[in-house]
Amino acid sequence: MNVRFDPAARLRGEIVPPPDKSISHRAAIVGAMCSEPVRIHNYLDAADTNSTLDAVRALGALVEARPDELVIRGTGLREARTPEAPIDVGNAGTLMRLLPGWLAAQAGHSFTLDGDESIRRRPVDRVAEPLERMGARVQATNGRYPPFTVTGGRLRAIAYELPVASAQVKSCVLLAGLAAEGATTVGEPSISRDHTERMLAAAGATVHRNGRHVTVVNTDELVLERLTVPGDPSSAAFALAAGVLVPGARLLVRGCGVNWTRTGFVRILQRMGGIVIGDLEEEPGDEVTPHEPVTDLDVAAGPLVGTVVEADEVPLAIDELPLVALLGCFAEGETIVRGAGELRLKESDRIATVVEGLRGLGARIEATEDGFAVTGNGGLRGGVMLSHGDHRLAMLGAIAGLASREGVEVIGMDAAGVSYPRFMDDFARLV
Repeated sequence: MNVRFDPAARLRGEIVPPPDKSISHRAAIVGAMCSEPVRIHNYLDAADTNSTLDAVRALGALVEARPDELVIRGTGLREARTPEAPIDVGNAGTLMRLLPGWLAAQAGHSFTLDGDESIRRRPVDRVAEPLERMGARVQATNGRYPPFTVTGGRLRAIAYELPVASAQVKSCVLLAGLAAEGATTVGEPSISRDHTERMLAAAGATVHRNGRHVTVVNTDELVLERLTVPGDPSSAAFALAAGVLVPGARLLVRGCGVNWTRTGFVRILQRMGGIVIGDLEEEPGDEVTPHEPVTDLDVAAGPLVGTVVEADEVPLAIDELPLVALLGCFAEGETIVRGAGELRLKESDRIATVVEGLRGLGARIEATEDGFAVTGNGGLRGGVMLSHGDHRLAMLGAIAGLASREGVEVIGMDAAGVSYPRFMDDFARLV
């Protein structure tokens, strides 16, 4: 589906972002690992998260969709059913990397995971290495790609240092650690999103944090009676960007999750001069809190200045970095992102595709090995932008069109449905 987004004369109103995609994935997986039913409110109804529901059904969980909630009756930590066919993860990289942590605990049982063409280009060797050290076996295509098979074993606890900060890999190891003998510790070079730790703590698991190290202890069962998924800050980021780029804009983003590990983009935006007001969570200490903070965010247009995003900020804004590139086109001076090589392993090579897409709209932007550099030149002319089947690129093109001088046609706008099915309707009401 190709859609044209013309320059917005004004942008006013309220927007409620869709439910958090990362938390929805985790809620379904942890719910399936629980020994008692879990009631989930505000679960994201989108392609990626529905793939996760299909996966846990294949593993024996019962999923009941009610008008106001989702109820998951799980199998328990160590009783997942072996499906007759490969588990189809669709386009969901989070599902592909988290689920093996649970499957690794199913001693003597094997599970094959596969997905779409994009998934088959995304490596799984970084989850395979720690799981094999714990006693599972992972056989991947060409040693690192899907389809791949996880054979569960009697797991032993390990202390594992992540070579690259990754909430997905960290979560995979922590899920496996629940069934491992002893205490499993994961360290990371910089802090990444901590939804898994919070959810496990809420489900009764023993979880400790010591700086950049997280430890889980072997447990018999998880019990999580109910959970409410907050608004997704990564989806809300598109409204925040539009709110500061369209002249005279004033938006209120309702019910947005503001977990400190997910608001890196807000802090970058504020540093660039964007006006974003809300009750943001402070940087947490070593205590693992079992809840997710939520607030309303008030955003208004204003002049921007360039900034430098260093490697330690990248995991806290990984999904929003394409928007930082867009902001840089309108900011005075240079905007540089470093240490973001992980972007090359997303649904598309987001360094290459963002640079190509924005350059085609008139940006002065250059790719680097692990990021990009943008020189602000007063905004964007407009033109055509390809989504490459990547939901975040599709929405990036839409926001670029609203803020551009001539408008942008997005080729493949339907990709936005992976994470934000209401995107078109929501923004139509604001313009």
